[in-house]
Amino acid sequence: MSLKLKKDLFGVSCQKYTYLGIVILFYSNEHEPIHVHEKHQGYESKAEFIIEKGKVKEILIKPVKGRKPLRPIEQNDFRRFVETHANEIIGKWIDYFVLHKQVTRESVQRRIP
Repeated sequence: MSLKLKKDLFGVSCQKYTYLGIVILFYSNEHEPIHVHEKHQGYESKAEFIIEKGKVKEILIKPVKGRKPLRPIEQNDFRRFVETHANEIIGKWIDYFVLHKQVTRESVQRRIP
């Protein structure tokens, strides 16, 4: 699959995953720390990855300035997704922002327990 690009207030968004109706993406003008945004029905939050010695130490779910934060059910789904797929997400972030590679979009349909 190719990148899905969409212009947003934060730059061009690059959709990386869909999970149970949740869109998980990077914006093209992003910066460290490594993080992804989540959008669902007009709500948006982000997950920041705290990395120490090459390992994910913590994942922080944060609001996005000027956006309504995720509702609790979607925030829980988002947290489970980023915790389960942290290494893949970080790899895609590095490929896109550091190595300037094209990355593919994925759709995950099964709920993560």
